[in-house]
Amino acid sequence: MKVFVIDTNKQPLQPCHPARARQLLKKGKAAVYRRYPFSIILKYEVSDAEIQPLRLKIDPGSKTTGLAIVNNDTGDVVFAAELEHRGQQIKKSLDSRRALRRGRRSRKTRYRKPRFNNRTRPKGWLPPSLMSRIYNIETWIRRLRQLCPIVAISLELVKFDTQAMVNPEISGVEYQQGELFGYEVREYLFEKFGRKCAYCGAENIPLQVEHIVPKARGGSNRVSNLTIACKKCNQRKGNQTAEE
Repeated sequence: MKVFVIDTNKQPLQPCHPARARQLLKKGKAAVYRRYPFSIILKYEVSDAEIQPLRLKIDPGSKTTGLAIVNNDTGDVVFAAELEHRGQQIKKSLDSRRALRRGRRSRKTRYRKPRFNNRTRPKGWLPPSLMSRIYNIETWIRRLRQLCPIVAISLELVKFDTQAMVNPEISGVEYQQGELFGYEVREYLFEKFGRKCAYCGAENIPLQVEHIVPKARGGSNRVSNLTIACKKCNQRKGNQTAEE
């Protein structure tokens, strides 16, 4: 990992080795500009600096995005970091706000009239949790460009065929006819688990649909994350995963 360097006019220069940065700081030729990512600012102007081309590589993810700055000529990694997103936190905050807003409407108090039913979303609208990821990545691109002479940006764009990962022989209309084709979710789960509790195997008792990975811990409503359990097993499992 290198140390970012800018001159007295805040022009980004070639990142240097940490030992070189310590020498500049010790001799009083530079000062600490930023703690993270650690950067120093020179106390003099550099007009004819030798700059090597650097490329910023981005590996976006739903929860974590990888960032790396690489030397285009040598392939050396200058900087690497993981950017954690706040998507789930934003969603929980919006859910809490919605619950409070709807609670006000049910009481005999002054409230704001519901306006969701006469508003149209603009073209290209994305949920706030997704926009948060975009803004986070854009913010860090701007920050790194202020500290480092980046000449190019590479973004990894990958498309996954999740159905082919489960069934490699899928083709044609089978993509439209998923696991639940001809079933309701509850009835499908009963058929799948033989109308028994998936945990204790109890039969002929009321069964409940429950999440293998709880929604509070990032689980989804996909049928692959659903199972059936008796009331006792469901309560005993609580907020844990099936493995726990």
